Amino acid sequence: MVKLIVIYLNERKNVKKVLKNYANVYNEIQGVRRNKVFSRLAQQHRQFVQDLVMTLQALAVVLENRGYLASCYTCGGEMNSASFMVSLGGDHLIRFLVSDYGITWTEMRDDRELMKLEGAEAINQLQDLADLVKYQQQSSTTQSLKSDIAPTLQGV
Repeated sequence: MVKLIVIYLNERKNVKKVLKNYANVYNEIQGVRRNKVFSRLAQQHRQFVQDLVMTLQALAVVLENRGYLASCYTCGGEMNSASFMVSLGGDHLIRFLVSDYGITWTEMRDDRELMKLEGAEAINQLQDLADLVKYQQQSSTTQSLKSDIAPTLQGV
């Protein structure tokens, strides 16, 4: 009986040792995976910021072509930050800042801050602005077509 107890205790020590080794290996693997996950997320964030900067530059050009005072400035050639501003007239100004540190939408009138949003909500406001520009383009194109067609129809 004593021999069985000794064998049991030795086996138990061996099992504990194996489990401890397994736990150490598992933690190391998880640590490596976590590091890769964070590196991948950081790279995705950098790509997202670059895409957003390019979109802001394009939006500024479209707004300027529509007669708005708009600008988009970037720092350096890496496109990792931008300052976008557009004047909607009547002292109504929108500023959108993007960088590795965050995203901010600020709407001002008469040099007073009306609204300040960050993150996803700021991007949603930017989408609303882009949709407004798109809607105005569709509306002006329809008006232009109507004005081009109207004289022709009057002659009929």
